[in-house]
Amino acid sequence: MLFALFLSALTSATILPGTSEAALAALIASGDHAIWLLVLVATVGNVLGSLINWWLGLYAEHFKHKRWFPVSAEALDRASHWFGKYGLWSLLLSWLPIIGDPLTLFAGVMRVRLLPFIILVTIGKAARYAMIAGGATGLSNMFSG
Repeated sequence: MLFALFLSALTSATILPGTSEAALAALIASGDHAIWLLVLVATVGNVLGSLINWWLGLYAEHFKHKRWFPVSAEALDRASHWFGKYGLWSLLLSWLPIIGDPLTLFAGVMRVRLLPFIILVTIGKAARYAMIAGGATGLSNMFSG
């Protein structure tokens, strides 16, 4: 089950669909694993997924004029400008739905160094999973006793 949580968290951070929050909450409710371990596994998987986005971003510029590229050159330039304006600290928001995954991709486009990327993304993702774990634990306690 831990590997399933890891895979769900990893895919949730990429363009592939994932339901890591639901998987985390379900595993917490089962009571079969320590909560800290579940949060750690989900965080590591999600950060690794974000690293895939970062890596893809490093090479996105080479393909932006290709017909099959999924983002227009103008949209890529706008997003790069936005990331340049708000900077490195915006990676703390990489946990947000819809904008989080593109943030990690554009961090690669903008050539953000790996260590600051990992630190900021890990803080954001770990905080999200910790909040989900707290909420799931609270709900579980409320309905079990």
